[in-house]
Formats: sequence, C-alpha cells, structure tokens
Amino acid sequence: MKITDWENRFSAFLETELNEAGDKSHDLNHVKRVWNTAKGIMGVEGGNELVVITACYFHDIVNLPKNSPDRHLSSTLAARKTLAILAERFPDFPKVCYEAVEHAICTHSFSAGIQPTTIEAKIVQDADRIEALGAIGLARVFYVGGLMGQALFDGNDLFADARELNDRLYALDHFQQKLLTLPETMQTATGRKIAVHNAKYLIDFMAKLSSEIKGEHHVKDPEVIARFGSKFQ
Repeated sequence: MKITDWENRFSAFLETELNEAGDKSHDLNHVKRVWNTAKGIMGVEGGNELVVITACYFHDIVNLPKNSPDRHLSSTLAARKTLAILAERFPDFPKVCYEAVEHAICTHSFSAGIQPTTIEAKIVQDADRIEALGAIGLARVFYVGGLMGQALFDGNDLFADARELNDRLYALDHFQQKLLTLPETMQTATGRKIAVHNAKYLIDFMAKLSSEIKGEHHVKDPEVIARFGSKFQ
C-alpha cells in the first residue's frame, strides 16, 4: 500500500476524532502540517516513511490541556491509544512497526522529556517542535493564550526586564520561556536549520511589536533584534 493510501485512511479516521477537540491548534490540519514538515526532513535525513506518517498523524490523539498537571503524560497515553486504534481499525498495519511508532509518539512531547533514539522519532519530534515556530507558531501561541485566558503581553514590561517571565499570564512570555529555546533542542541538522530560520521570524515580530508600542510603526526595534537574535547568528 502506498503512503498516500495510508494518509487518506488516517485522515478519514481522524476527521472526527481530532476536529471535534476543543483545541483547534491540535486539529487535523496541525497533524497534516507536521507530516509535511517531517517529509521534508526525512528527504534529507532518511527514515521509515510509514512509521513517521503514522506517528505524525496520531501523536495528538490524546492531548491534555497545557495547564493540566498530567500534561507530561499526554504522549504516553497517545502512543498507547494509537496502538489500540491500529489493532482495531487498521488490522493490515504492519505489526513490526508498532514499537517504532510507539516510541516516536512517546518522545515527541516537550513536556514528557523522553529522549528519542531512532531517526523516525527524532524527525517527528523536530517536525512537531517546528510547528511552534515561524508564522504558524506565532498564530498558535496567541490562539492557545486566548483559550487559557492569558493577556497578550505585559505592556509595562514587554520582555520581563524587571519581573519573572510568566507564560501562564502573558502569551508573549512563552517566546522566551520556550519557543526561542527550541532550535537548540532539534535532533537533526535539517530540523535545526528550519527551526533557526523560523525562530528569527518570531524575533522580527517581537521587534516590530516593540516599535509599534512606542508608536514607531515603520521600523523594527534594532535593540530587540540584537538582544534575542544574537544566538542565531
């Protein structure tokens, strides 16, 4: 069976399963984007296509809220549920791939903190983390912040110069607390190149935001670019 056949079958199954979830940043479109990114990385790094597409499509089949105390268990629960779904709904799926799919799903999560050991798991983790960067990451962070009732940012101390960062209160704080640290966590060289490029986009946004708050609408704050962009030179 071709990979496109599996893609169509997985999409049909997940259409209801994911799109009825409350968090639309982890819907079917999200897993499709992760798969598209993974394909690009896999084209350079190699890997088993069936394992990667399956892990990409099912990695968020269990997705506990970001503020849940059990958030770190999401990927393990998702892996367990995925194997049950494959056995019941996709009996022709090769059982020899079960272990690799389970590992790739378990290790994709940032909060789980489980180290990937296979190239497939490394690719899936990179692709999912890249989704938190760039234009898509920018849209998602404020969408999720809205779901959680966060303010956009602290207008009196935009980049937490005189306070502790707190991304439970301010969506913009999530850039410094997590997003701008993601490039250094990439497992593949290809993933890191993409992550660095997309992290720079977020820094450009931060610089533009800083300028607009000052009433300077035609420039990007050079101090912000120098401050946050230096690590990605």
